[in-house]
Amino acid sequence: MKPRFLPLAVLALCVCLSKQVDAQQTAIDFFENGITKSKTGDYTGALQAFSMAITMNPENAASYYNRGLAKANLKDHRGAVLDYDRAIELNAKDAMAYLSRGLSKSKQEDYRAALSDYSRAIELNPDDPQSYYNRGVSRSHVEQYRGALADFTKSIELEPSNIQAFYARGVIKQKLHDYPGSLSDFGKVIETTPKRSSAYAGRGMSKVALNDFTGALTDLAKAIELNPEDSDSYYYRAYAKSKLDDYNGALPDYDQTIRLKATNYAAYYGRGFCRSKLGDQKGAVQDFNQAIEIDNANVETKVVYSGRMSHTILDNLRNVVQERNKINEVGSERAEAYFSRGVSKSKQGEAKAAMIDLSKAIELSPTYAEAYFTRGLIKSSQGDQKSAIMDCNSAIKLNPRYAEAFYVRGLLKHSLGDENGGCLDLSKAGEFGYTPAYKVISEYCN
Repeated sequence: MKPRFLPLAVLALCVCLSKQVDAQQTAIDFFENGITKSKTGDYTGALQAFSMAITMNPENAASYYNRGLAKANLKDHRGAVLDYDRAIELNAKDAMAYLSRGLSKSKQEDYRAALSDYSRAIELNPDDPQSYYNRGVSRSHVEQYRGALADFTKSIELEPSNIQAFYARGVIKQKLHDYPGSLSDFGKVIETTPKRSSAYAGRGMSKVALNDFTGALTDLAKAIELNPEDSDSYYYRAYAKSKLDDYNGALPDYDQTIRLKATNYAAYYGRGFCRSKLGDQKGAVQDFNQAIEIDNANVETKVVYSGRMSHTILDNLRNVVQERNKINEVGSERAEAYFSRGVSKSKQGEAKAAMIDLSKAIELSPTYAEAYFTRGLIKSSQGDQKSAIMDCNSAIKLNPRYAEAFYVRGLLKHSLGDENGGCLDLSKAGEFGYTPAYKVISEYCN
């Protein structure tokens, strides 16, 4: 159980906008439109509006900050960080920009970098409980438990109604083996939010550590009642029952733990122990074997598709994209004709012949971005991902706002294990108007 961040929605939109001359009135209109769309939850629309405001007035920190918030709400945290960078470059005294950038870095598990941002936010606004809370969360992730404890305590001091901070402090006290202290924090959470299963689970685990197995059973039973899919609560309840010599009662809980989390080797050990006590030595040996073997050797096989996107997923996502085959006036070198013939051959399943035509189109017209991109799509479908990336590189070099090329290159990089580079490309694709990129970012970049 780890502390959870408060939702991005609690971060107030920065609506400060510098005085601008009449000639920049359109930029103000786009900015205000972006604010309106953000407030209604239309973050894709807000992003486009802020992008237009930035195009017309690239020196306004608030536009970058709010576009960063829109990207963050679309789970594009890499893209958000780039916008917060620019906002801070233009206005280094904006505590909210540091706080937001820290949150997006935390979402990417870059906790040490986030710590620096949260600390700067605290310097600029020392009375903001959210900054202390977020810094405490990041400190807990890098095992700076004493510092995290101090931050959560300060957050509670500034905002006594922050129940999330009480819960987080209870977890940190467990990390520091202050189980009696954690009981009061979990108790405060339960008193205020009696339907929160994790608070009962946390208090139950602390009671197990304090050998209060009977008390633990009551809390863990409540946790399971509220959240029947919580494997940890089943495990600790089984363990408490085992400590009370209730081996028959413990077995179903170990079974349920394993059903919900088959890699929990401790649950196999516990079930094996109970089976042994109940005379089922054959079953016990099988469980002990599992307890010994599970996650006891990390043998990784190097594969081409080393990212979280498999070959099949890549194909499915890439094939949604269509080549840009708009009719153009045919030049004397006939590059357009070769391009269109290549597209037609590709649609007939003649990939090799299609690539010959597309290569000829590129030879005749070396600035033909669409030909590079389309050839890259075909190469990717044939499994030649590295060469496909090179074609996307060429298309983007020729057309730096080629959204589909950024999208496909992002997919290819991600599938080959470059998650950061891939997600940055997907962010660019979304920024340039290819909105399907945000669905991929949501699923594969967080």
